[in-house]
Amino acid sequence: MSQDMSAIVEILVNEKLVDEQRIEQAMGLAIAAASRARRLSPPNPWVGAVVLSASGEVVGTGSTQAPGGSHAEVAALLEAGELARDGVLVVTLEPCNHQGRTPACTEQIIDAGISRVVVAIEDPDPLVAGSGIERLRSAGLQVSLGTRAAEVRDQLAPYLHQRLTGRAFCVVKTAMSLDARSVARDGTSQWITGPEARADAHNLRADSQAVIIGAGTALADSPSLNARDATPSATRQPNRVLLDARGRVPATGPLFDQSIAATVVFTTDSVDPEAVEAWRAAGALVEVVEPQGSGVHLEQVLQLLSEKHGVLQAMVEGGAAMHAAFIEASLVDRIVAYVAPTFLGRDGRLAFDLDGPSTVMDASKWRITNTMLVGSDIRITLDPIVAAEELS
Repeated sequence: MSQDMSAIVEILVNEKLVDEQRIEQAMGLAIAAASRARRLSPPNPWVGAVVLSASGEVVGTGSTQAPGGSHAEVAALLEAGELARDGVLVVTLEPCNHQGRTPACTEQIIDAGISRVVVAIEDPDPLVAGSGIERLRSAGLQVSLGTRAAEVRDQLAPYLHQRLTGRAFCVVKTAMSLDARSVARDGTSQWITGPEARADAHNLRADSQAVIIGAGTALADSPSLNARDATPSATRQPNRVLLDARGRVPATGPLFDQSIAATVVFTTDSVDPEAVEAWRAAGALVEVVEPQGSGVHLEQVLQLLSEKHGVLQAMVEGGAAMHAAFIEASLVDRIVAYVAPTFLGRDGRLAFDLDGPSTVMDASKWRITNTMLVGSDIRITLDPIVAAEELS
């Protein structure tokens, strides 16, 4: 090969490397844009999109708007205008190919004159499921898949789980001492962790569409369950969900104040009808599910929250028994534990009241995905290993 030809090849290779680096960077911008829609878009997925002009410049950025508003791709294309023609669209999730509240994104991408679309992951929703990519390719657009896919799968874990299983992504949140106690001997639990950890937990609430407690927690704490200390402020308050199989909780107090947020009560058909009427009179939505042991059927709770209430992520903030019930039913998709640098002793109540395995080999396996110092406490995030592998 001549020296001149080698120089030409080197230039072409370098141009390709720069191009792919630019695509990677653009996907990073799209992921950041998607994160800003996390509290706004549900029950739709939080998606980010970036438009690169034909010369490779960022000319448009968008994220999913509230239901009924623009999807991320359309928002980015609107910002780009004519500069989108012959350009590249970089998007975190496969564009939709069906008419819903808004027109199909694929047709608007084609009409904008985009030449190439870079998608991080396919959308498992049966209404999409590869059809968006197929439509774009059939129209002559170049489509590539997989750029920064692992990051996007992690970002969209609640949405992907809900679409694949039909039930809400379940996050158990707990605060505990170093010896795994969440309540002191005298019954006090406020506050084990510091103000920074409590504010961080409110961010978890704001990222969820439902916060679940049981009758015991409702009676002991009379909580409001809103995301009042979230940063930035919560766009919408999560549904407050009460599990009460026996009608123990009166329809009074902050939990039933509908000016704070909606209240959903799950109970069984054996509960006193007067309790049901009182809940409904207070403005709560009442869902009747099958009994499970002495409580309600937890899988049905997560399914109905998904199907009827648009919940992608549900956060469980009950006591030790409720946490254990969800774990033992294999319904927990993530645990977030705030660990305080203190001891409550053997007479304190455990954070998880589990029936232990007979041998270490039978113990459930969890993967620590993140640890972070929050004020003076440590936040540990864990995913069940099986669930982590299924979504990878």
